[in-house]
Formats: sequence, structure tokens, C-alpha cells
Amino acid sequence: MSHPLDVAIIGGGHNGLVTAAYLARKGLSVGVYEARSSIGGAAVTEEFHPGFRNSVCSYLVGLLSPLVIAELGLHQAGLQIVQRPADDFQALPDGRYLLHTSDVAAYMRQLESLCPGDSTGYQAFEADLAEVVGPVNALMNRTPPNLGGGFPSLIDAISAALETRALTAHGQVVLARLMTMSAADFLGHYFRGEAVKGGFGWLSAVGNFQPPTAPGTAYVLLHHSFGESSSQQAAWGHAIGGMGAISNAIAKVARGAGTKIETGARVARITTRGGIASGIVLTDGREIAARRVVANVNPQILYGSLIDPELLPDEVKSLMANYRNHSATLRMNVALSELPDFKCLPGTRQGTHHCGSILISPSLGYLEQAYDDAKTGSWSRRPAVEMWISSTIDDTLAPPGQHVASLFCQHFHKQLSDGRNWEDHREEAADAAIRVITEAAPNFARSVISRKVLTPSDLEREFGLSGGDIFHGALHFDQLFSMRPTPRYADYRTPVPGLYLCGSGAHPGGGVTGIPGRNAAREILHDLRAWRARAPGR
Repeated sequence: MSHPLDVAIIGGGHNGLVTAAYLARKGLSVGVYEARSSIGGAAVTEEFHPGFRNSVCSYLVGLLSPLVIAELGLHQAGLQIVQRPADDFQALPDGRYLLHTSDVAAYMRQLESLCPGDSTGYQAFEADLAEVVGPVNALMNRTPPNLGGGFPSLIDAISAALETRALTAHGQVVLARLMTMSAADFLGHYFRGEAVKGGFGWLSAVGNFQPPTAPGTAYVLLHHSFGESSSQQAAWGHAIGGMGAISNAIAKVARGAGTKIETGARVARITTRGGIASGIVLTDGREIAARRVVANVNPQILYGSLIDPELLPDEVKSLMANYRNHSATLRMNVALSELPDFKCLPGTRQGTHHCGSILISPSLGYLEQAYDDAKTGSWSRRPAVEMWISSTIDDTLAPPGQHVASLFCQHFHKQLSDGRNWEDHREEAADAAIRVITEAAPNFARSVISRKVLTPSDLEREFGLSGGDIFHGALHFDQLFSMRPTPRYADYRTPVPGLYLCGSGAHPGGGVTGIPGRNAAREILHDLRAWRARAPGR
């Protein structure tokens, strides 16, 4: 009989691979078991049409932790991240546009032309975000204190609160507003122009099924302002080869340290002995013994499907029954015969505006209507769309002279009303996204050679994203920090000793950050050291 692993990890998405790499580099025996035929989870690159490859789900690099990159040596493992010539480009319905590049002065002139006074508002907006992003980002790398755990947890909570002393009095006010206000009210403090509010308002809608007028949506805007690519704060870059290059680099480090990674290995359940996690059972019947089990899955899947419910407190079962998973996202990859020919900036020859995020989000009212269309079990007839044409800076993804683009679209209800299903309405919904881009660039629809469409149900079925939720749980205030995924168990541990959570359903939440995986590894190592110190004979 083989010896048990030190750690068995359920799920080979990027966070699971990060945890594996950190633990294996400390000398632990680690196995990773991934249900799909390839590693990476939602950070994966695949061919969707002959000769055309692209990031399947996640598609931009910005939130990936610089600590994870440096500590694991991901650049040395082959990861190459490049900056984009433009941040974003908004083609507006009236024939004008906003093009945001590193030339801040030019962008401010555009803002002033569209709405006098907004350039000053932009300076204040950027300054306020810059003041809070650093301290809050540092909090992301900390283990949240558990609430309701007695005196030691109270001390931890106070210590965490004291970290806000890094903020000025003004910064503390800004942070309080970001945590409680709607995106509409927060942006309205700085801007009067509809276009700029629509552009920044898009950040509050990313994977977040709420209107921009909902309290708390300003935080989602903040969450997407942590972008740091090539050491440039608030910048989003591209991984050469697509997002799968990130997962492959992490896996290379993990394997180099001795990690065994197995694909096509779906976990059926977690085994326990005396109420303590003791391993996993795969759907093919194999049993893998392990001293620790780590889950890189949505917490609702972990607690609802993989562990004996008799081992869970009633409070956890109740909270998980009401845990909110709903990104309302439709994700599409398209193969293009030529670049979009925008009415506001004509021509199919590659320009700077083709090389950033192309936004169809002209106003907060537009975002509100997109939500209203979908909220009762449908989809937006005029969705908000972000399009990134990755082949403009990465010639590994498409044949010469042709292109691939990622379309990220809001809002598409996870459960259609009136007995309808996404299998029957996938293409109709995708047509709505193609249509709004074609209104801005009339050649777009006819330039589409092929497309791969992922509805919320596709995202759940193919990638294990419950409810199609790209974040493993909504980024709402009651599902953040010490509340994520539940109170009392926010420190990557679970009610079952020896069982841990390392995915986006843990603090600090979703996005390709690697932070939950890194933080979970730290806590596992802490527990192992404590266990060894208590072992007999020591």
C-alpha cells in the first residue's frame, strides 16, 4: 500500500496550482486532481477553430499577484506578460470616442471636450483610488480574522482594523464610500459626462449581476482597480500564449518541486476518519489517502457535494444554502477575418484603439437597462460588452492577417424564465452581443469566421463555476473578508479538521490573482508546523 500524500488538492485551476507549488517547494508530497482534460480551470488557452487559439474564460492579466510571480519565479518558468498600447477604447453612439492610453494629457483633453470639468474630476478620481488601493491591496495578502471565535479572534480583528491607519483621514472616507456606495453615486461625485461614467461603471458590472445604482457596487469597481501588470499599478496586460500560459508556468514550478498533477481525475467525495479529512475518492473508484485535503472549488460545491453534511455545523449549511453565485456573464471567443472598422475611427488597419479593451458601455443608463432586461430571467437585448483582440499584440494566437477576440458580456441571467433553457437560446443571446459591436463597427458581424459561446450554464458545466459565477461567489459586502465564504471559517480552514479552501470562494475573492492559493498554503504550513510541534516525542 502506498504512503499517503501530505496534501491532496481538488482542482487544477490556477489557485490550486499555486497552493501546490508553495507546499511542494517546502518538501511536502502533493497531488493535484483536475476533472478536466487540461489544467488551468478558467485560466486556460484552447483552440476553438482551426488555427485560432485564445483564452477561454479569463483573458487579461492585471490582478495576478506580483508576490506570486516573484516567489514562484514564474517569469523564469516561461511566463511573459506584455503591456497593451491602450487601456480602453469607447466607441460612442454619437460618433465620438474616448481612447485611454498612457498619454494622460490626451485622455484628459478628450474628457474635457465631451464634458467640461471632467478632466479635473478624473484627476481627483485617480488620486483617491491610488490612495486606497495600496493599503487595501496589502490586506488582500492577509488571512482574515474569524468572527465569533472568542478573544483571540477579537484581537485579530482589531489588528486588521488598525491597518487602515496607513490611510489618511481622507483615504478612510474614500474607502468607506467605496465599500458602501453604489457605483453610480460614487462616480457621480467626480464626473458629469455619461461616457466616462459608463466606462468606469463597466468595472462595477464585471461578473456582478447588479445595476450600477445598487449600494456596494462601488466596491466591485475598486476590486478591478487592483490591476498591476509589469509593475504598473492599475494596468492590465496580456500573457503571451493566453491565460493558459499563467497556469502552465505555475504547473511547471509545481511539477519541478515534485507535485503530481493528474487530469481527467474528477473527485467524487472527501473521505474522513474520526471526523478528520483523510483523503479523496475519484469517480473512477480510486482512493487517494492524504494527511491534508485542499479544495479549489466553489465553497457551495465543497460543502454541498463533497463532504458528509453530518460533519458540518447547521450555521454553515444554512449559509451555504443561501450563498450567492450569479455573475450573469456570457463569454464568447470569435475568429475574425479582419479588424473592426469603427465609424468613429475608420479603417481595418491596426491602430492603437484596436489594442486595448473595446467597451460598449456608453452610460450608466445603458448598464442599468442591461440589468433590467435580464433580472427576471432573460438577457440584455443590448448587452454591455468588453472586447479584447489579443492577436493585435500576440501573433501566436491566429493565422497571419487574421485575429481572435474575447467578448465578455453582461447581463445574462443564469436561469431563464418560462421554461426556457440556455441550450436553445445560446446563439440568440450571442447575436445580441455581436449586434451592439456591429452598430459601432459595421464590418464586424461579417468578419466573424467562427465563434465559441459560453452561457452561464456552459460555464457551470464545463468549468465547475456554480451558477456561472466567475468569482466562486458574489463580491458583495456580506461575502467578503471575514465573511467569505462564511463567518468563523474565513481563514482558509473549514469545519472539518485537515480540510482547507484555496480557491476564489475564499478571501480575497475572484480574478486570476493566485492570492487565495498563496494565503491558504501559508495557513496549511502553519498548521503542519504546529502539529509537528505537538507530536509525541518532540
